[in-house]
Amino acid sequence: MQTNSESIQPQIIQQFTKYLENNALRLTTERRDILEQVFAYDDHFRADDLLMRMRQNGYTASRATIYRTLPLLVKSGLLTEVIDAQKQSHYEHIHSRQEHAHLICLRCSSIIEFENPEIDALQEAVCKRLQFKPVKYRNEILGYCAECQKDGI
Repeated sequence: MQTNSESIQPQIIQQFTKYLENNALRLTTERRDILEQVFAYDDHFRADDLLMRMRQNGYTASRATIYRTLPLLVKSGLLTEVIDAQKQSHYEHIHSRQEHAHLICLRCSSIIEFENPEIDALQEAVCKRLQFKPVKYRNEILGYCAECQKDGI
C-alpha cells in the first residue's frame, strides 16, 4: 500500500528523518508507513492496536518493526509513552497538543486525560525556583475510574 505523505505535516517527517540520520538509521518505507498510521490516531493506542490498524489498511509492517519503531518515535520527540497499571505501553503523538495529565485506572487500564493550568503553573514555578530546565512534564495519577468504582472497587 502506498503511503499518503500529504496527510503528515512535513515538519514531522523532517523531525523523524533528522533523528534517524543522527543515529545512523534511515527512513525506510515501513517506518514511514508506521509514522503515517501513528498520526492518524487521535487518542492513545497500543502497539498491537497500531498493528491491527495497519493490517486492516493493507500495510505489511511486521509486529517486530512496529515494536522497534515506536521507541524511535518517542526518542525523536514525536510520541509520548504512557504505561498503564498492567505495565502496558500506550502511545500518543505530541505535536500540537497541550500539556496534559493522565488518570490511569488500576483495574481496567482506562486512560483519562485532563488539563489544569494551576498544575502547569506550579510545575513551572518549581522548575524556575530550582533552576531546572524542563524538557517534558509527565503527570499520572493511578486510581480507579468511575465505572470500576460502581463495581465495588
